[in-house]
Amino acid sequence: MTAIGTDAGTMTDPAIAEIFADAGADGFLHAREIGVDGDAEVDCGADEPVVLASVFKILVLTAFVRAVAAGQLDPTERTTVTARYRTGGIGTAGFSDDVQASWRDLAQNMMTMSDNAATDVVYHRLGADAVDRVIADLGLQNTRLIGCCEDLFASVVADLDGEDGDDLDELLGAAGPERLLGIGALDPARTSASTPRDITTLLTALWTDTAAPAEACAQARAIMAQQIWPHRLTSGFPSGVQIAAKTGTLPTWRNEAGVVTYPDGRQYAVAVFTRAHTLAERQPRVDAAIGQAGYAAVERLRAAAS
Repeated sequence: MTAIGTDAGTMTDPAIAEIFADAGADGFLHAREIGVDGDAEVDCGADEPVVLASVFKILVLTAFVRAVAAGQLDPTERTTVTARYRTGGIGTAGFSDDVQASWRDLAQNMMTMSDNAATDVVYHRLGADAVDRVIADLGLQNTRLIGCCEDLFASVVADLDGEDGDDLDELLGAAGPERLLGIGALDPARTSASTPRDITTLLTALWTDTAAPAEACAQARAIMAQQIWPHRLTSGFPSGVQIAAKTGTLPTWRNEAGVVTYPDGRQYAVAVFTRAHTLAERQPRVDAAIGQAGYAAVERLRAAAS
């Protein structure tokens, strides 16, 4: 059930669930206004477990800006992304040769284009404990990480009876639909997972300077505002609305979570997770539904407050 919760009570609203159904997916959403008193929210399966996919990179970014603020990491120091991390895809993950970059540039690649190699290099520099500490400090009780992208890919290889060094794309291509749908990476109980409510809690903490020192939170917000993908959450909002967000994609799963800022200055944390009913590689209707549902949720919050 989709609901809008307000101080005065709860109103049911099935329209958002219908957006997902019409696109051929199950959808899970939570939205809340940032910086206001009260418990107004839009809830469509907000407490259901969902696969994070690359949305987990918001947690890594939070740990990164914390480390920089604490003087534990010089963001201008350069490191090398080696063949170990060359998994294919965008950014340094798809490079043919080793590349040197600063920690801050790798963090930016991680968030703006979802560079998996950059993510894992940063994650290994910070250490799993630093990222898990973000989860504990912010009280994200329904959030769990199995590690970084490298660990996720290793789980897929193992589930498909592959071996170290096997080509992941070849394994995925050879797996039949039933086999592929059974891998742990697509099951919230067996992979990095959270809930939409936990993710809006994380976003709210970043936007209210409670996830890290104020300067560090501002750095995280600035990086998230540079994401290059406009086809999901951004696609649902009119010109003039600013969006800082992070996508996440795995077979059947298409997600995006971020903060929407309207021209009047009001801000809304929105987390949208979807699981398509087919394994089709391209799911434009589901992508668009993320933006449509996000916009519908925010507009309902705005209407309830007027």
